[in-house]
Amino acid sequence: MGLFSFIKTAGEKLFGIKEAAANPAETNATAAASIKSYIEKQNLGITNLAITFDSTTGKVALAGNAPSQEASEKATLAAGNVEGVSDVDNNLVVAQQADASQYHDVVRGDTLSAIAKKYYGDANKYMKIFEANKPMLSDPDKIYPGQKLRIPPL
Repeated sequence: MGLFSFIKTAGEKLFGIKEAAANPAETNATAAASIKSYIEKQNLGITNLAITFDSTTGKVALAGNAPSQEASEKATLAAGNVEGVSDVDNNLVVAQQADASQYHDVVRGDTLSAIAKKYYGDANKYMKIFEANKPMLSDPDKIYPGQKLRIPPL
């Protein structure tokens, strides 16, 4: 799938990014395990998932097998929307290819309705974006600046 950029200071707080200076190797292993656990909790059906993390660059690499394009894209977002992560290199092998989604970086004042209007021309299609980002999103009103969202094709 490729390399995706994220805002390093935004996202889920799964691990302490300040501890990296003390023991980078241990931090990288702990962070990779935390990100892997977080992705697995999303129940995306990914098998043989392997994660690496480099605390000096904030880069995560994903490897394994994804059952669909959607699962692969959601894994990228789950890994990238974590504080301390600046890039995700998605090397997942996708069983069922499909049209790739677009992505939107949430800014202050954004709502799912406004984002739907921008990409689909219809604010009422906000639930399509919400569903495309579940289970990372639990409520359509709870998005935050710096978050990256999937915008699936219509």
